[in-house]
Formats: sequence, structure tokens, C-alpha cells
Amino acid sequence: MTDAQSFYGRWARVYDWVANAPGVASWRDRTADSLALAPGDTVVEMGCGTGANVPALRERVGPSGQVVGIDVTREMLDRARERPARTGGAVHYVQADAARPPIREADAVLATFVAGIFEDPAAAVDAWCDSVGPGGRVALLNFQRSPSTLATPLNLAFEGFVRLSAPGTRLSRRSHASAFERRVRAARERLTER
Repeated sequence: MTDAQSFYGRWARVYDWVANAPGVASWRDRTADSLALAPGDTVVEMGCGTGANVPALRERVGPSGQVVGIDVTREMLDRARERPARTGGAVHYVQADAARPPIREADAVLATFVAGIFEDPAAAVDAWCDSVGPGGRVALLNFQRSPSTLATPLNLAFEGFVRLSAPGTRLSRRSHASAFERRVRAARERLTER
């Protein structure tokens, strides 16, 4: 078991609260909208966690579409499978590393709050873009610090969130947040290049 699997396995029960905190659910919804999903599409969520995005994705792809959730942590997937079905359409959960997904073809990929945890986020984004091919869509959603001095309280909260929501390291809170931001930036830059 990897550090990430152990860490997220312990957090699976409280993750739903964090994933649906005030404001976060609307960010997730807008990010799902950006994929411009249509009925019948296949959408893959990388690092699906407890499945917080699945209801919104199922609604968009309809009964003829498919939603595939990939996560490395069994406990997260167990929680995702417990979610009640609200709309038609097939949902499949796969325990696998989202940085190297076992998916060959999809119409769209969604990755929320996950790019910052990959060792090589640019390679993960490449794999996701390859899985959707020409005309496919990939959307990322991540937190980051604000450059505004007025945002100091929010930046402190961000640093705490990153420290609490990622597998432990020996880095300081600020160093951990900086490393997280570098990985998120690398993912975003690679997606822009593609």
C-alpha cells in the first residue's frame, strides 16, 4: 500500500464533507459544465475519491452515457459506490493510478483537486489528453494561493488545507504548499500546451 492509499483511506469518511464544503460544490459543477458533455458521452474522472462529481456527470451524460471513476484508494471507492443513483447511465469505478489510467478512449476527462498530488503531473495530463484524443476535453480544478496581500488569511487556510489533504511529508506547511502549487502549475501548463 502506498502512502497516498494509506492517507486517503484514513480520510475517506470525512472527505465527503470537504468535497462538498460551501462553494466547492459550485466550483465542481462549473468545471463539469466546462466539459460540454452531451448525452451518450463517456467521461472519466481521475482521482474520483468518494464520487462527489459523479451525480453531476451522470446528469450530463444521461442514461446512454457512461461515467468512469478512477481512484487508487479502495476506501474512497467504497464510499463512492455507496452513493445513491440519482440519474440513469452506467457508472463504473476502477481502482487504479489516475496518473496512468487504464482507459483507452473517452470523450472527456475531469480531474478535481488531484493534479497537485502526482509526482509527474505533466505526464498524467499527457495520459489524460491521449485518452480523449482529438476533439476530446480535459478539465482541471485545483486550489492555489492568491498573490494578493489582502488574501493572507485565505493563503494560510490554503496552506493548512494542502497540509491536511495530502499524504504526509517532512516539509514545512509553506514548503508543502509550494511543492503542491508547482505540481498544479505543471499540470495546468501541460494542458495549455496540449
